[in-house]
Amino acid sequence: MGNPSETERAEALTEEEMKALEERFDSEIRFRPLPPLLGWIAGGALFILSCYHYYTAGYGIPQATTHRGLHLAFTLALIFVFFAVWHQPREPRRGLLAPLGMPLLDWVFAIAGAVSALYVPWIFNELAFRVGDPLPIDVIMGTVLIVVLLEATRRAMGWPLPVIALLFIAYAYFGQSMPGIFAHPGASWDNIVNHLYLTSQGIYGTALGVISTYVFHFVLFGVLATRIGLGQLFIDLASALAGRYSGGPAKVSVLSSAMLGSISGSSIANTVTTGSLTIPAMIRIGYPRHFAAAVEAASSTGGQITPPVMGAVAFLMIEYLGVPLTTILTAALVPAFMHFFGVLVQVHLEARRRGLRGLTKDELPVAWTVFKAGWLTTLPLFVLVAILLSGKTPYLAAFWGITACLLVLVIQNFIRHDIRTAITESIRETWEGFVVGAKYSLSVTAAAALVGVIIGVVTLTGVGFKIAYMVTSVAAGWAQSVADSLAFLPFELFSVATLTLLFTLVMTAIVCVLMGCGIPTTANYLIMIAVAAPILNLLGVEPIVAHFFVFYFGVLADITPPVALAAYAAAGIAGANAFKAGNTAFRLGMGKALVPFVFVFSPSMLLVTDSFTWNEFFLATIGAMLGIWMLSAAFSNWLFAPLRVYERLLLAIAAVLFVAPDLYATLAGAIIALPVFLRQMAGRRQANAPVPENRNTRPSCRAVES
Repeated sequence: MGNPSETERAEALTEEEMKALEERFDSEIRFRPLPPLLGWIAGGALFILSCYHYYTAGYGIPQATTHRGLHLAFTLALIFVFFAVWHQPREPRRGLLAPLGMPLLDWVFAIAGAVSALYVPWIFNELAFRVGDPLPIDVIMGTVLIVVLLEATRRAMGWPLPVIALLFIAYAYFGQSMPGIFAHPGASWDNIVNHLYLTSQGIYGTALGVISTYVFHFVLFGVLATRIGLGQLFIDLASALAGRYSGGPAKVSVLSSAMLGSISGSSIANTVTTGSLTIPAMIRIGYPRHFAAAVEAASSTGGQITPPVMGAVAFLMIEYLGVPLTTILTAALVPAFMHFFGVLVQVHLEARRRGLRGLTKDELPVAWTVFKAGWLTTLPLFVLVAILLSGKTPYLAAFWGITACLLVLVIQNFIRHDIRTAITESIRETWEGFVVGAKYSLSVTAAAALVGVIIGVVTLTGVGFKIAYMVTSVAAGWAQSVADSLAFLPFELFSVATLTLLFTLVMTAIVCVLMGCGIPTTANYLIMIAVAAPILNLLGVEPIVAHFFVFYFGVLADITPPVALAAYAAAGIAGANAFKAGNTAFRLGMGKALVPFVFVFSPSMLLVTDSFTWNEFFLATIGAMLGIWMLSAAFSNWLFAPLRVYERLLLAIAAVLFVAPDLYATLAGAIIALPVFLRQMAGRRQANAPVPENRNTRPSCRAVES
């Protein structure tokens, strides 16, 4: 359980220490300190940016290129204010080389970024005559913007995404020198800039449009909802509902992270927010430190796949797939449930195996009391969801959700303070909420704009189809080899087409996870739908299924070593070994790894696919739940009592058969698991049976289930 000093250290973390921990693992909020005057100027710019988006969400968005250009100009200028050249910013210095305390080089980048971003909206009426035949000034401005974007993204998110963008640009330029299938005629720099800068296929494309039209508003909503107490209400309700059961704090972690994740776009922020309360409680009742950290990390990454926000990817999907938001949210319900079900089963089995208690009545809040005190904070979420489900635009739903947050904020202040203080506090908290919301959107905007460069190269060169052809050819070769090796069987175990799809999915999943190790979820998703989704489409996978597949495996990177940032942040709270926490978090999140394969072969699990049938839905869903339960038991070494080695192996085999969306495979899994189940039930009854008294012999040791 750990010595007392370690436990005390985990519980003694202050709000400032939590913020420092979040900044350590999340480069997107690693802001540098600013001198007072520059801080007020930058804060004013952030507030104006939030006000602009709040107004346009409710009263109409300007012409697309103008809207995107304004958003990008503000964002690029502010990134060079808030993000230093290196990730360990020094205290601001004043002088001729640092006006207002900011280095002169940063001023140059900020101004150059804003001007080059506004240039395209400025010449918008002439674009029809200049696309395909850019003027020298167009090429200069486009070159400046590409350079500024690379540096801005590097500062806000690190090296991986800029390096990938540079490789794609190099591929476009040196196409004639590429080997084999990847060779193409190449493009001049003027043509590259023309495509990436002056058309809607590059920087000013769909990715930037979604960020500026939808994502910004929901980031702002999430910040304001948290400030009025909705996040704390979720944590308290989860404690009241699940805390009493065996291993209670771990179950509180799962439920609270699911609820908080529904309005949060960051798995690291979710980890730190809920983990600051749940991780020390898990350690206190007896969970190992690395396991406590892993539970919180695995639960928090589930927030990225939980409706209605889904880490902002839901809004990208509606643009790229051309379907209503309600379709995306409906499709996400069952897979998100599967992830949390998998984590919940494993923490329950671990608690039973270790004989861990739940929280006592004195340690638990009362659900009705909690809801009675905080019910008002749920109003914005109900407003948001109601408008989304009514079929209105997502940004209009966000407008009314933000408005409801501001209304609740004012009501809370008038309840707590006198009129004068209430007005002052409402203005101050609105200012702070708008500033923080805009600040949190900076990095994702830069990433989306730079991903536009990558997508632009894909459309310019056609490399996406070449990669798709190469991957499917390799998968088909492997499939044929496996089919040939199984030819001795009197029946066909797997068809070549099925094996081809399976191998393609495995390769795609590996690439998604590797890309996600250094790239945030939103950017990873955008890249993978440009490169990987066409691979799955070639094999007949429905577009919405392909998009969900690459999205889920991109999210999985947050708990996949060696760069499991959510797990490392949780390990920092728990005082645990970071790599061990990451490995355990990956195991806990196996539902997120298994379920995408299930819904590719059984699309009915997503509820909204063209091939939906209720029979397939129930077979896939129930089979997946049984498979996750069996595999969890095999990992945890506990079902109803301790498992023997061969029983764990049988359960693992049964789990694979349960997950396979086929009736005969499910029945075979049940047959394999049944003997283990019966012996476990017998072992449970024996463990709970009273021991007969015998004065001449000592009672034998027996396993006792707590």
